[in-house]
Amino acid sequence: MMVRDPHHPEEDRGSDLPARGSHIHLIAICGVGMASLAGLLQSQGYRVTGSDQHVYPPMSTYLEGLRIPVLQGFSGGHLRERPELVVIGNAVSRNNPEVEAVLRLEIPYVSFPQSLGRFLIGPKRSIVIAGTHGKTTTTALLAWVLSRAGWEPSFFIGGIPIDFDSGFKQGRGDWAVLEGDEYDSAFFDKGPKFLHYKPEKVILTSVEFDHADIYRDLAHLKEAFQRLAEMIPPAGALLACSEYEAGKEVAARARCPVTFYGDREASDWQARNIRVEDGGSLFEPCYRGRSEGAVKMRLLGRHNVSNALAVYAMGRELGIEREVLRDGLASFSGVKRRQELKGEVAGITVIDDFAHHPTAVKGTIEAVRAGYPGRRLWAIFEPRSNTSRRRIFAREFAQALSAADRVIVAGLYQPEKIPEPERLPAAEVVRDINRLCGDSRALFIEKAGEIPAHVAGEARAGDVILVMSNGGFDGVQEKILRLLEEKSG
Repeated sequence: MMVRDPHHPEEDRGSDLPARGSHIHLIAICGVGMASLAGLLQSQGYRVTGSDQHVYPPMSTYLEGLRIPVLQGFSGGHLRERPELVVIGNAVSRNNPEVEAVLRLEIPYVSFPQSLGRFLIGPKRSIVIAGTHGKTTTTALLAWVLSRAGWEPSFFIGGIPIDFDSGFKQGRGDWAVLEGDEYDSAFFDKGPKFLHYKPEKVILTSVEFDHADIYRDLAHLKEAFQRLAEMIPPAGALLACSEYEAGKEVAARARCPVTFYGDREASDWQARNIRVEDGGSLFEPCYRGRSEGAVKMRLLGRHNVSNALAVYAMGRELGIEREVLRDGLASFSGVKRRQELKGEVAGITVIDDFAHHPTAVKGTIEAVRAGYPGRRLWAIFEPRSNTSRRRIFAREFAQALSAADRVIVAGLYQPEKIPEPERLPAAEVVRDINRLCGDSRALFIEKAGEIPAHVAGEARAGDVILVMSNGGFDGVQEKILRLLEEKSG
């Protein structure tokens, strides 16, 4: 089997797939996306194995449940039973010993996004959801709406949607819905993942600077999104949020019709009469000033209203009736780790969220505040992503976190991986929050393991504790709940 040129991802057409029953091996299988890919490949009849250096729950238990063998660490010996194809995750580098063995043995290999282009999309029509924020929720919501409409879409979501059994599905319908990540594809393909997804229609939720480890600045990041916009065929469609100037600049590069959505300036689609009701959101999608009636959903926050408006507008672009779209939006349960209610003990509520960019942190705090009015709100934040661990957004993080009543900022995750002059000064962020608010609401607790005891000791009935991190955060959420239970018992 030939491996296509990664610099020409548009050629990935899935015409040279290995025969069903062939052995496919995944290097770095325990990432969320790679583990889901392993499940997808297995569901298509392939024999799947994998390896990873960090094998732990929840991905280890997920793969164990699928009975997919996972080898510990990286070694050329893992390839003794020569696979027909190897998928190389972007978490591994050129000098990885298992990668070196793949190259030496001349085993065909592809990247994770190339695999999705071949095994999931193939000849199907593709809808890609891209942007700095909101990709996972918007992708899950669109997949759910199309499923409720009876379209039987294929989909691949970079999270765990509550309404589906898994984050992937090979549907029988014509459309594939994918979360389009702008992160690079692999050591041998430094282009963004979404270039492999053959987009016919695209939702562009936002464009802000992120991924400081691979993009120099906002202009560099915009180039990646512009390549995506240019890939959309003239008969396709781009639906772009009008609230980001950089997003509008990206949209100007599209050769297809562009439709704008947003509620803060004149757009083709706007959300009006937004309000919180019964723990969810109510709004009216309006097309060029004409309301299409009230839509209700369980999600909170203006950012989620924006995500829902995008899905509604895409649904109308596809020709779906209003009543069907309203049903899909109203019945959507959300995605794990996106404002996920972890538990409530003695009147204290603990919520988990994936927010790790200052815009997302701000939006999440505002959403939880609106959903739990009159209650004291804690914001516990771990600088964990490659961007949040850098000082780039130090001022913006202070401003975003200052909207909470109590704030805890943890120490940087693996700070040694960031050059010292570039590291986020977490203690300074805390001082800036207290200066902005004129009090001492913020506290720096460097070790994640010390946070649960402090919170459990200080929290009182009625408090809402919002934990934000794009990683495991040492299980802070569960530990807080466990200590609260011990205290109340």
